Amino acid sequence: MFRGFAAVVLAAHLGWILFVIFGALLTRGRRVLTTLHIASLIWGVIVEISPLPCPLTLAEQYFDPYSGGFVAHYLDRIVYPDLPEWLLTALGVLVCVLNLAIYARRWRKSRCYPEA
Repeated sequence: MFRGFAAVVLAAHLGWILFVIFGALLTRGRRVLTTLHIASLIWGVIVEISPLPCPLTLAEQYFDPYSGGFVAHYLDRIVYPDLPEWLLTALGVLVCVLNLAIYARRWRKSRCYPEA
């Protein structure tokens, strides 16, 4: 029973990671989604550079995804690649900063060329 929960949480975690990485591509003209994405980017930076744990990681550990089946095994490899921790942290922060730069550029363009 817990393995099923673990697989669902792991899939949700992967979805969240993909949203953080690619969310700026989906948010143009959608204020609520933009606000959610910016908040997720800020949260991502905080989790990466602080000792705060990600709630989804804690949920995965609670449900013990490491004893899961085939799907959980491969999702786990995607969510937690076998790379040095410093590199994962740097890449995570870089992705968040690049997305925030996209939003800053959009905001600056909207201030320079306001819609009529």
